[in-house]
Amino acid sequence: MKRWQIILILVAVVAAGFGLWRWLSPKPVEVRYRTASIDRGDLVETITANGIINPVRVVSVGTQVSGTVEALYADFNDRVKAGQVLLRLDPALFAARLQASQASLANARANAALQAANARRAGELVAKDYISRQDFETSRTGATQAAQNVAQAEAQLRQDRANFEFSVIRAPVSGVVISRQVDVGQTVAASFNTPTLFQIALDLTQMQIEAAVAEADIARVKPGQKVDFTVDAYGGRQFEGVVDEVRLNPTTQQNVVTYTVIVKAANPDGALLPGMTANAAFRVAERRGVPLVPNAALSFKPEGYKAPRRKGARDPDVVTVFVATPGASEGEIVPQPRQIRVGAADDEDTEITGGNLKIGEEVITGEIKPDKGGGLFSGPPGSKPPQNPNAEREKGSTGGGRPRQRREEAPSP
Repeated sequence: MKRWQIILILVAVVAAGFGLWRWLSPKPVEVRYRTASIDRGDLVETITANGIINPVRVVSVGTQVSGTVEALYADFNDRVKAGQVLLRLDPALFAARLQASQASLANARANAALQAANARRAGELVAKDYISRQDFETSRTGATQAAQNVAQAEAQLRQDRANFEFSVIRAPVSGVVISRQVDVGQTVAASFNTPTLFQIALDLTQMQIEAAVAEADIARVKPGQKVDFTVDAYGGRQFEGVVDEVRLNPTTQQNVVTYTVIVKAANPDGALLPGMTANAAFRVAERRGVPLVPNAALSFKPEGYKAPRRKGARDPDVVTVFVATPGASEGEIVPQPRQIRVGAADDEDTEITGGNLKIGEEVITGEIKPDKGGGLFSGPPGSKPPQNPNAEREKGSTGGGRPRQRREEAPSP
């Protein structure tokens, strides 16, 4: 075989190999964008917070006297009425003190009667000059002191009788016993701090949430606002409440300042139990039929885009979005910046309150970057890009609903 024939064969083999490599390699994909149309819809802006569910009113039952628990007449979850006996302390010491007071009163009354009689006789004798005026005054003073001793003994008797009655603990209100902290045989000591024996909830059909709201959000929480909340025990059930009070006493933990917000909630079926943790969402703003833009469009910025410099303070409610506009070549999409003013927002959309963005226009919510081709078997033979190589509409709800942007697909700004 001649030399030029060998060269032709080598050239043909190289050309065939290059053609095969080009055929097996994937075609470069142009930059494509995700878009969504501007449409009208409803929006609810919320503030989230956690809190503990408690009855609206809880009465702590204590004791004014010390003693040993002799008998219990109420337990957890018992329904009690006002005046019902809950607990009885050992009455032996109280009965002894009461008996001693009664004896002291009787002695004081007898002494007072004697001193009064002596004073009357002294008055008769001083009138006849049988005794001196000083002896008469001394006798009358003794009668007065004896009368005061009677009054003191009567007061001590009333105190000991009250202590004897306090040894029987009664329910101050009607309700449900939610806590019992003593047992038979236990000694309770009433000193500077009254010990708590029972806790009675007046009405478990009305509950309240003590929610801790961060200081950054507390300015938007007002009495009368609606609150949606869930509890872990009923994950799929939505409960409703109303803001009743914003307490002005702040709490600081690890340099985080929170305020306690009281939310009233009805509990007709008893599903909410004291101590449950509520995951609350405060409805700070509600909008109906307003223009909405996906949140992903607010964070999208094309590669290489630089925002123009502005003089003065920046308005935080004015943001820049990019509208998908046709380019010079067929199928080309060019991001066009538009400034809009935004208002309330939820997890998916933001209200448009101003700007030149119209209903139905397409805004860019993200960029699909092309794959870096070049490997010999980096893709199947004949792979082709999508029919529209420049734009991809975000899949959304059917039947006229506006497309929804999936937040996990939104690129970082």
